[in-house]
Amino acid sequence: MTTPLEIPPAPAIKKDLCLKVFGVGGAGCNAAAFAAQAAFERVDFLAINTDSQALEACSAPAKFVLGSSCTRGLGAGGDPDLGRAAAQEDIEKLRGFCTGADIVFILTGLGGGTGTGAAPVIARLARESGALVLALAALPFEFEGPRRQLQAQIGLQQLKAAADAVICLPNQKIFKLLDDKTSVLEGFRISNSLLTEGLRGICRLLTHTGLINLDFADLCSVTRGRHAASLFATAEASGETRAQQAMEKLLAHPLMDGGQVLTESDSVLISIAGGPDLMMSEINKLMEPIKRQCENAHLIFGAAIDPQFAGRLSVTLIASSRPQPADTAGAAAPAREPGAAGCPPLEFLDPAATERPASRFIAPAPALSDEKKEQLFRGQTGRSRKRSSRLQKELPLEIVFKGRFEKSEPTVRHGEDLDVPTYIRRGVPLN
Repeated sequence: MTTPLEIPPAPAIKKDLCLKVFGVGGAGCNAAAFAAQAAFERVDFLAINTDSQALEACSAPAKFVLGSSCTRGLGAGGDPDLGRAAAQEDIEKLRGFCTGADIVFILTGLGGGTGTGAAPVIARLARESGALVLALAALPFEFEGPRRQLQAQIGLQQLKAAADAVICLPNQKIFKLLDDKTSVLEGFRISNSLLTEGLRGICRLLTHTGLINLDFADLCSVTRGRHAASLFATAEASGETRAQQAMEKLLAHPLMDGGQVLTESDSVLISIAGGPDLMMSEINKLMEPIKRQCENAHLIFGAAIDPQFAGRLSVTLIASSRPQPADTAGAAAPAREPGAAGCPPLEFLDPAATERPASRFIAPAPALSDEKKEQLFRGQTGRSRKRSSRLQKELPLEIVFKGRFEKSEPTVRHGEDLDVPTYIRRGVPLN
């Protein structure tokens, strides 16, 4: 006789973590306001922007005008240097916002002024305060032009150097989820919802104790200190084929690139949340294709049983890889990126020119004393000394008369006839 399994109680909520979400810049503030409506438990939201008018229209629960002295509340005008200066102006206040946080999420859009310039500064301050810093950054659409794309790539490198992990959402990939009749508002709502889904999945695995538990240390092992771009993806499904549907949605996620990102990852964290009816076979159906995609990666798996998920399941995946040597070199000196103050923009740099051409400068001859000059003149040094011992022979030259100058008076100066060649008058041998 088998004993029926009891329905497990609701998962216990961990109460020892402090999570803070900072929306930086226009896109970041919109994302933070959108996420704040999702009723996160014990998560503090703060919208940070240099544009006071845009900040006033933001529905985030807490707001802060950044760099009011240098921008006068008028925004950064798409200038990352001005956004960085605004963050430096209020650096002590930003440091105070980060104090006491275990995890700081930075939601931002790169390519503009405030998000590109201020987000790396805030990330650095949060890490200095001891927090794990995860940045979720939206990259520009291609139609926004090459200048904004260039600024976004420079800002991304600086953000990677400052944060523990950066999760990128290229807005161009959102077109995979749109059709010709999708409005602009709906397009940006989808972008904000993707960021919110990733944020919700991470918060869920950190704030709820699971049956196979994942904790703060597990998240740190995947992200902390890597300074590289990471991947997140979430998927939910319900019904009898929910495991298969969730896996299909996961692989179709805009950030997954059909699973190619998993192949390049060396550390992957998977969290599955389901109701009391979650089956072992469903977990196997989810984990088997993931294991095939990243067979060389370190897998960290967790599962939570929540009565609220009865009849459905949710999968959250976080993957990261070690930065390449080129990225590591870039992370070591983020302050002097091309395009920053004092540096030429990337389009003026020739990647093939790895060495500086040889200088055309020729050093002048060294100064000589009068004695040295006299020695050189009379051929008394080196090989000239030997040659000077040779007798000067008379060359068999034909005597040419002066013609009409035959009766001219010689040019005599200080007793010397200047019409006679100098080497003859001074007895200089010809070599």
